[in-house]
Amino acid sequence: MVKDVNIAAGIKTGIGLRGAHTAAVIDTRPPVGFLEGHSENYFRIGGAPFEQLMECREAYPVSLHGVGLSLGSAGGVSPDHLQKLKTLVDIVQPDLVSEHVSWSAADGKALPDLLPLPMTREALETICANISHVQDVLQRKILVENPSSYLRFAGQEMAEPAFLAAVAKTTGCGILLDVNNIAVSAHNMDFDAAAYIDALPPGIVGEIHLAGYQVNTIGGDSIFIDAHNHAVYDGVWDLYARALARFGDVPTLVEWDADLPPLPVLVAEAAKADAVRARITGVPHAKIA
Repeated sequence: MVKDVNIAAGIKTGIGLRGAHTAAVIDTRPPVGFLEGHSENYFRIGGAPFEQLMECREAYPVSLHGVGLSLGSAGGVSPDHLQKLKTLVDIVQPDLVSEHVSWSAADGKALPDLLPLPMTREALETICANISHVQDVLQRKILVENPSSYLRFAGQEMAEPAFLAAVAKTTGCGILLDVNNIAVSAHNMDFDAAAYIDALPPGIVGEIHLAGYQVNTIGGDSIFIDAHNHAVYDGVWDLYARALARFGDVPTLVEWDADLPPLPVLVAEAAKADAVRARITGVPHAKIA
């Protein structure tokens, strides 16, 4: 039986827990709603990062966001990786566990990136089987995040929103809607980001991510890179407001992974998200400790 565990609506926006900020988070306890760490950073049970995570767990709800399961791999997920994740989840008891609609491993070799899947029925069957297996092992529902894309596959059989909806319907998982990824992909692939949000059915989004992208210019053309190294752009804030209007007051997290600012800058981004949430949903937000 899969447990459906969620950080409740009404909690202040969370921030990503990064090594450069962890000591300051422990010392100052900033007024954010929850903390989200990358699962793989804490696989060494008893190591310093793990002990810091558990200290943070005493003051905040925690979510775990994985980057290495490779849910889209035709050969299935790594049993060793999944067992390490299960051990971590069993100890930490996070409010949310999430991963990506992507692949990053094949034939026992791992790639240092989250590669998008072709939106085909074969890929859909593969990722659904892997997600169902992960949820059975973890004994809980997970969320899966929409990808950022830079090239279009030949032979696509369905649009990405329809693919995500089918994944959620087939497996019972939720969607972690990364609004920044939608903005990045929409620019690079030339589609309507607002229409993408409107095409997703209400009720499947369990968390929203916000971040800033990097703009690379090549031959006079701009490419958006999902680098998480910038404040949230105005266009992404607009998409976020649209997502809230469609999906309601969904727990939200601000990611900032590179070119890290001082912690108060990140906390201010989270507060800005709370202001948007209050304006769109009318729900007041409180920190839960």
